[in-house]
Amino acid sequence: MKIEISDVANLPSRFGKYKLKAFKENEKEHLAIYKEPLKEIVNVRIHSECLTGDAIGSLKCDCRDQLEASLSFIEKNSGMVIYLRQEGRNIGLLNKINAYALQDKGFDTIQANHQLGFKADERTYEIVDFILEHFGIKKINLLTNNPEKLKGLKKVEIVSRIPVVIKSNKFNESYLKIKQEQMGHMLKDE
Repeated sequence: MKIEISDVANLPSRFGKYKLKAFKENEKEHLAIYKEPLKEIVNVRIHSECLTGDAIGSLKCDCRDQLEASLSFIEKNSGMVIYLRQEGRNIGLLNKINAYALQDKGFDTIQANHQLGFKADERTYEIVDFILEHFGIKKINLLTNNPEKLKGLKKVEIVSRIPVVIKSNKFNESYLKIKQEQMGHMLKDE
């Protein structure tokens, strides 16, 4: 795997002051957003890009709320958010909008992906292992509700899972129910 790595830059944000480092993997550029000091056991959130949620504030998903909760947690407790450029569970923005159109016609999020010829979730996490290894991170507390992230990391010990519990709204209730019932997401504070 050939990865280009940026220099470190400072980022003051409305959530706190972070350091940034970018990792270019082929055409995708991922970002490590971190708050030092990185401890022996690092708090880590793996967040996949969601332009409609993260930037526009879509109410159809819980992505922006999870990202903001994670950045706030990292600000208070140190750690890292790894922002992966895997839009729409890695089907890309164009296909994600096509999936949204299918959802408007009554398909759920998984059915819509299947109608477009994709698995329910096309994401992979090898680059996360690379990023964590780059920083010398061997043990983490993973901020996630997604069991696939717990299984997807191969080169790090996951000491604990920290739930990222977000209140649903009338636009994402069925989406969250599908994530929980069909994809095994742990959406309660367990």
